[in-house]
Amino acid sequence: MITVVGTGTGAPVDAQVAEGAALVVGGRRHLDAVKLPEGAERVVLGPLAPALDTVASYVAEERPVVVLASGDPGFFGIVRALAERFGADRLDVRPGVSSVAAAFARAGLPWDDAVVVSAHGRDARTAVNMCRAHPKVAVLTGPGAGPAELGAALRGERRVLVVASALGAAGESVERVTPEEAAGRDWGPAVSVVLCLDEERALGPVRTVAGLGERPAGWALPEAEFAHRDSMITKFEVRALALARLGPRPGDLVWDVGAGSGSVAVECARLGAAAVAVERDADGVERVRANAAAHGVGVRVVHGEAPGALDGLGDDPDAVFVGGGGRELPAVVGACARRARRTVVVAMAALDRVPAARAALTGAGLVCDGVLLQSSRLAPLPGDVTRLAATNPVFLLWGVRPPAHSEGVCE
Repeated sequence: MITVVGTGTGAPVDAQVAEGAALVVGGRRHLDAVKLPEGAERVVLGPLAPALDTVASYVAEERPVVVLASGDPGFFGIVRALAERFGADRLDVRPGVSSVAAAFARAGLPWDDAVVVSAHGRDARTAVNMCRAHPKVAVLTGPGAGPAELGAALRGERRVLVVASALGAAGESVERVTPEEAAGRDWGPAVSVVLCLDEERALGPVRTVAGLGERPAGWALPEAEFAHRDSMITKFEVRALALARLGPRPGDLVWDVGAGSGSVAVECARLGAAAVAVERDADGVERVRANAAAHGVGVRVVHGEAPGALDGLGDDPDAVFVGGGGRELPAVVGACARRARRTVVVAMAALDRVPAARAALTGAGLVCDGVLLQSSRLAPLPGDVTRLAATNPVFLLWGVRPPAHSEGVCE
């Protein structure tokens, strides 16, 4: 049997917790806090694989093993690795208080509506984009993904960072700072977790399902769901295919360039992605903000004209939607295509813009395809009859980043 004991953020470690164990595994500070049985082997956790091999030799001989871990070892902890290697039926897990629960307790906030993301040993990009998109996020930090790095990536965002260090220890510290303040400090190795909060939305409604909010019941919303000017909005039929090609998801960053009403940005945000809308007209900027607020999502709105405005957007996007069709379209598409990590989708009403947009996509190494969308909607006529009312045709073009060995071609 492997007994897994969570320590460190709740009650003090029971010095007798390892009693009867033939092998005790844990971090140095955990091992120093317990009394080892006479003759027991002690393994200080470093690389996980050698420690698991040692555990395996004791399990094979049916000798008792105790593993000490921080907080709740079943929450982004060692229980996963142990269960995968030895089977859940061999584990006796005794959880402590997780660092996330402790941090929210210190902040005086419920956390059933919080998103929890680990940046420990992982690309911090997902954590950053979750912080951009959601009002209450807990980030489990790691080397290269601590408060300073998170703060630097979130400069200019309306967020407060709660940095919790050494939770449960004598040197415990919980500080509230802006992203800019966090970026300018050396936080050391004791940080346990960082809470990223939009304080205006930190107390959300009562939830039934914890974590990420409920997925929207539908998408490609009718145009009437958005404020827009003179029907200058991506029609829902076009938006449906554009969203399918963009594939927005939690952890993604999506740009809506030439946003107009911001309908695409808002829909991407409803699907969990961090969204940035770029709009050149001041009244359009306010319209995007109003639409985002009406749908209860956060969209960063940049007042500027592409392609120049793209230089100040920071991180490269996973996906980009480009609307409109002015003379600058090829330059805009090319700038977006060079930076997009996954895909670029372009909507055009003018057919003569298509060749240049295709060339911009393939010139940036994307594999492209497209379709002309023509739809007719049901429309009432006098006499309780119905006709088909044609909408303006729109050409939708998309480019996808191929594997490194492929070349950009247009099918």
